Amino acid sequence: MGSARSLFDKIWDSHDVAMLPDGRHLIHIDRHLVHDLSSPQAFSGLREQGRGLISPHRTVAVADHMVPTLAGRTLACAVPGGAEMIGALEDNAREFGIDHYGMAHDRQGIVHVVAPELGMVVPGMTVVCGDSHTCTLGALGAWAWGIGTSEVEHVLATQTLVMRRPDAARLTLSGVMEPGLSAKDLALYVLREIGVHGKGMGFLELAGELVGGLSMEGRLTLCNLGIEAGARAAVIAPDDVTLEYLAAVRPDLSGSVQAQAAMRGLRSDEGARYEQELALDVALDSPQMTWGINPSQVVGLHEPLPSLETAQEGHMRDRLRAAYRYMGLEPGRPLAGTPVQRVFIGSCTNGRLSDLEDAARLIAGRKVAPSVQALVVPGSKAVKRAAERQGLDKVFRDAGFRWGEPGCSMCVGMNGDYVLPGERSVSTTNRNFEGRQGPGARTHLASPASAAAAAIAGVITDHRELA
Repeated sequence: MGSARSLFDKIWDSHDVAMLPDGRHLIHIDRHLVHDLSSPQAFSGLREQGRGLISPHRTVAVADHMVPTLAGRTLACAVPGGAEMIGALEDNAREFGIDHYGMAHDRQGIVHVVAPELGMVVPGMTVVCGDSHTCTLGALGAWAWGIGTSEVEHVLATQTLVMRRPDAARLTLSGVMEPGLSAKDLALYVLREIGVHGKGMGFLELAGELVGGLSMEGRLTLCNLGIEAGARAAVIAPDDVTLEYLAAVRPDLSGSVQAQAAMRGLRSDEGARYEQELALDVALDSPQMTWGINPSQVVGLHEPLPSLETAQEGHMRDRLRAAYRYMGLEPGRPLAGTPVQRVFIGSCTNGRLSDLEDAARLIAGRKVAPSVQALVVPGSKAVKRAAERQGLDKVFRDAGFRWGEPGCSMCVGMNGDYVLPGERSVSTTNRNFEGRQGPGARTHLASPASAAAAAIAGVITDHRELA
């Protein structure tokens, strides 16, 4: 590699505090995000040891997983145990002196949506949270990844993590994506091509012309699904798109010549190489959607579902059989035309303003099919207010959608929003595992436009046919 350094080299070197005798490293953490689901045990551990936070200003608490989304919500609307967890986060934030974005806060929302829009994350940072989809924030040029409860406690107490230097790789995306398709279609296409274990890396830089052509919100969607490909962190080097986004949320940085130069320097040097270099020539000509029970089981809407013979090994055929059995589908038939009972638009994957705009353009003047129950949940209160200023809430309500309050909602089904057993859901979320949206729920991951089309048609439909 010589003197040429990769993006990962630069971030690692600037945060490597010390090498420990066993070969592990002490890494400084710039930003720590906690939420209602992952943090209670960590705070209890600190309390039992009589310890406080070493850098409370670097930690931010956000209520999102357990919060109800019903209009006029209160803690009384929460599922059993939810009120206690939401209250515990507020109490812990108060006791330990950290900023808290609870249900009543005017900037509350999903942690991975709130953090970028409030400028909590900037290029070159190390960012952790007790949630695997923290990789979303790599779209801003930060090394961001999910951690476990014991690690949450360690960061609270020391503002560091002990870790071995992870493997790092680069995936370059080139090729063609037809008009009308989105970053979600691209992300699903990539998962289809490389699989859920395709890149078991601690750090994956995403590069190439298709990545550079995405908006910041599209990049957040793409990085959000990095964990589904086996990469704990998916990171995009900062460029003009990044700096333009930051100028709106962190104007203090746009006025600093030094900060601008530092952010522009956060990219792999010419000639720098990763341990693994991968390239994917994309030919994306139709909306993509999952058909099975992991995020790599993806097809174009008009393609025949894969036959069992496509699996060369017996255990793979068994997995295909299990997916078909659970999803109630048959090999050889396309997804298009499959009846749908639920549609969900929201989550840290696709709950941003542009996602709601994409769906609303298709929905305007139409009605949700009688057989469908449809829910849209903005990713944050800021997104909700912006959408309401545009009248998007009226578009959704007039069509027959329920317009929810911000939270994780039906992505993980912990707050009372869930899919009934046997029902088929088209969802803009990130995981289609068995039971993810409720026991027996059958989930198809899709873009906001594809979800909107399914809500209107009552069946899985190519949204371009309704445009």
